[in-house]
Amino acid sequence: MVGLNNMRVRIEDVAEAAGVSMKTVSRVLNHEPNVSERTRLAVEAAVEKLQYRPLASARLLAGRRSYLVAMLYDNPSSNYLMEVELGVLDACQSQHYNLMLAPVDYTAKDIVAKVESMIVQSQLDGVVLTPPITDDAKLIARLDEMGIPFASVSAQEQNRRIGAVVDERSAARDVVLHLAGLGHRRIAHIKGHPAHGASRWRLAGYRDGLKQAGLAYDASLVVAGKFFYESGFDATNTLLDLPDPPTAVFAANDDMAAGAICAICERGMAVPRDVSVCGFDDMPIARHIYPSLTTVRQPSREMGRLAGLELLKAIRDSSAGETLELPYALQVRKSTGPAPV
Repeated sequence: MVGLNNMRVRIEDVAEAAGVSMKTVSRVLNHEPNVSERTRLAVEAAVEKLQYRPLASARLLAGRRSYLVAMLYDNPSSNYLMEVELGVLDACQSQHYNLMLAPVDYTAKDIVAKVESMIVQSQLDGVVLTPPITDDAKLIARLDEMGIPFASVSAQEQNRRIGAVVDERSAARDVVLHLAGLGHRRIAHIKGHPAHGASRWRLAGYRDGLKQAGLAYDASLVVAGKFFYESGFDATNTLLDLPDPPTAVFAANDDMAAGAICAICERGMAVPRDVSVCGFDDMPIARHIYPSLTTVRQPSREMGRLAGLELLKAIRDSSAGETLELPYALQVRKSTGPAPV
């Protein structure tokens, strides 16, 4: 950062202003432990006052880090990915890290080799894994072998180490109980992509909700989707063609729920008069479509931010970092109503 005197502010200037050594300034900038709160605040105040921004090249030489992490993704829901990405970016910017977005083909046979090559070529300090990559056992094993820190968003229980999760099974149960409370007895479910742990959790929660509401599970009311709009549209048409169609549809994400609403309306039916519809995630589309969508608010951006922060902790200290569970909330809007008489 160039100051009023057209000279770049140096670390020496920050040390002098804070009344500490350059080494102490470096320790504060790198978020190292064993620095008193008083000293840390003094250095941070000096950094802010002088508008000091360390040179990336100098930081790399001093800390042997690239100050670069990557977010790996292969997810059909662009709305979900954008929210998670913004959260990880928030975390990186707060710690003066750079974020690289890395699309990965989850089904590719050479996914492990490609990720390994990317890590080496880009000299990544760590990676954030998003569903369904979060549960790739071979990739996780290779990251461990390489000693590369990683954090996961919505990993299955056996892969949870560092990252952020929501109790999606309980959230899905609450959706079904909401619909049952409105008098619905034939409640359908559009599953998500089979590679995603979220699909299994939400299906399990759907079945939990039926059981708690005293409703029998009917396999004909459960159809496959893939987390994108068109799959929700097609699945809903399959459901509406049943001899005894459902009066409510719970789609495993908002994109598919939006497709469900379109399919229902194209048949001259109305939501929620004829069929109620629920989604999951509470993406912007849930508030922008008509009728507005009843859905589960999953704090995707905050999950990305916290996963990013936990990763940065682990980069600085291999024993640090944990998996954090965030709360969910059922957002009741206009797409759900009493079961038709």
